[in-house]
Amino acid sequence: MVPSGVLVPPRGAGEERLSNDIGIAVVGTGDWGANLVRNFARMPGARLTALCDADAARLAKASAQAPGARALARVEDVCAADDVQGAVVSASAVSHYPLARQLLEAGKDVYVEKPLTLQVEHAEALVRLARERGRILMVGHLLIYHPAVQYLKRLVDTGELGQLFYVYSQRVNLGKVRRDENALWSFAPHDLSVVLHLLGEEPEDVVARGSAFLQGRVEDVVFVDLRFPGGKLAHVHVSWLDPHKLRKFTVVGSQKMVVFDDMEASEKIRIYDKGVDRAGEVVSYGDALTVRSGDILIPKISLQEPLAIECRHFVECVRDRRTPLTSGEDGLRVVKVLAAAQASLERGGAPVPIARTAGVS
Repeated sequence: MVPSGVLVPPRGAGEERLSNDIGIAVVGTGDWGANLVRNFARMPGARLTALCDADAARLAKASAQAPGARALARVEDVCAADDVQGAVVSASAVSHYPLARQLLEAGKDVYVEKPLTLQVEHAEALVRLARERGRILMVGHLLIYHPAVQYLKRLVDTGELGQLFYVYSQRVNLGKVRRDENALWSFAPHDLSVVLHLLGEEPEDVVARGSAFLQGRVEDVVFVDLRFPGGKLAHVHVSWLDPHKLRKFTVVGSQKMVVFDDMEASEKIRIYDKGVDRAGEVVSYGDALTVRSGDILIPKISLQEPLAIECRHFVECVRDRRTPLTSGEDGLRVVKVLAAAQASLERGGAPVPIARTAGVS
């Protein structure tokens, strides 16, 4: 994987724009696409030049937020637009691969909402195509841009938590029930992207179990367990059939423990100076083990809208030719875990190994 901040080959001389603003097109203007339109329409350094959607009603509604943008019904028109440097794909997940491929082939830098694709082979193809064409490929792993997650990542990287033992997350609610994808593919990309980001490596294998209680073969609840090198563990629980609305991560280290609760209005991070201290070798039960219960620290974190940070990051990467924080390779790693979890689901919870991604550290 090319590290974040590494320069991407510059655009050709024939691709220079008269304006310093980066021309952006949003492809797919549904509920989430409307949020993207809102952010890019008011972002300094960006110019929302085109909106694209086959649904005329959705397109008209989105156009009201960006009166200066052209309304296009075909992605081919976006590909042909000289004033579009970066394209954002926010259509249905099944269309991510063909749309992103067309845009990359047309020489556009591309930001694809999560998940990057629904198949590992398609994700690999997009990463390869972007590399061959010298284009930027970014994936919308929104939580990586959350100020609280960035703070949590610093705690892990600086060693303040000590040796990392395990991570678990809960993303549950009552609704919104989906028909086109199960809870794994709908919710887990958020949590898996954070787990991989925090641990900085790929799991060795994945075990997933779930059940479809409401409809056909669409799982409403899924439990995913990941085993990492060195014995580190992660657990992800996702469901749209739960009495609680939870969006919470717990990170347990040898020195400290942290809880990130995204449902909290302001105090999203709590650092617990708790643990079990060991003096020497443990021979028998309870021998040389001391439970430590210290202070609870609630750090002040400047909260900004993660989507605004993410959109601005894409514009900066296009302008400065830098590899995104959530690159195509990162998207590929998440798709690999999702695909392995889906395979485990279909095999009744059998462990599914994950092959290391070439070029991913």
